[in-house]
Amino acid sequence: MIISLLRIFFAEWRKLRRPTLLLGTLGAVAFFSVLVSSVLFLMIDSPQGNGDRGMRITREMLALPGGATESFSSIGNLLGIIALCVFAAQTAQEYSLGTLRNLLVRQPGRIRILVGKLASMKVFAMIMTLVSAVLSIGISYALAGRQNVNTELWFNGDGRLDIAQTLLNVFISILGFGIIGMVLGIVLRSPISSISLGVLWLLIIENIVGALRSSTLKWLPGNQLGTIATGGSQSVSYSHALTLSAIYVSVALIIATVLFTKRDVSN
Repeated sequence: MIISLLRIFFAEWRKLRRPTLLLGTLGAVAFFSVLVSSVLFLMIDSPQGNGDRGMRITREMLALPGGATESFSSIGNLLGIIALCVFAAQTAQEYSLGTLRNLLVRQPGRIRILVGKLASMKVFAMIMTLVSAVLSIGISYALAGRQNVNTELWFNGDGRLDIAQTLLNVFISILGFGIIGMVLGIVLRSPISSISLGVLWLLIIENIVGALRSSTLKWLPGNQLGTIATGGSQSVSYSHALTLSAIYVSVALIIATVLFTKRDVSN
């Protein structure tokens, strides 16, 4: 069983490491990481704010042990949307291209295929997290001196602990978004439909609903996953976001598993 899972893992990883997909995805990750980190420091004195939704992040705040990961944690939603699109497309195209039927000829265990695919996508999410972390923290450190931000506390004991915690939180957030994308790919079986619905919900519907009634932000799935990346917010605690996200993702995985194992593989 372990050997078959490894074969499925490497078969899926073979697709994920294609230069057009891997380099394109990491290019998008790098772009947003550099952009957000640069805006955070270069607009530190701007009256319009340098953080999310016009929030002011001062030099004193950036000088704290968590200052190194301030920009990294704030792009969890953007990285999550990238992961959702990649995972949704990779899963749905198995149906649209008819390759899933060929896989099942070689490996009839559908649960093993699903587990192997998920394991491969976890590694992909981990690479996205590490690339973003290195770039975000590196750009932040490079710009900190220019903007007179003290970095003495960034890499002491508390600073290193904060970096490790943020790495874990952002990874959980990206993986959660990615699993939702994978589930959408299984349910809709169309790359375009899966990506469109996921992006529409996260970027438009949740923002409109949250703007109309702020209390709903405590329950919207995308906001919970984004809150995990930042380690909690004033409106939603970390524990609440983590618990609710686990429920959403678990229910979605159960539905996807049932459909994947019981439904015909044709599109």
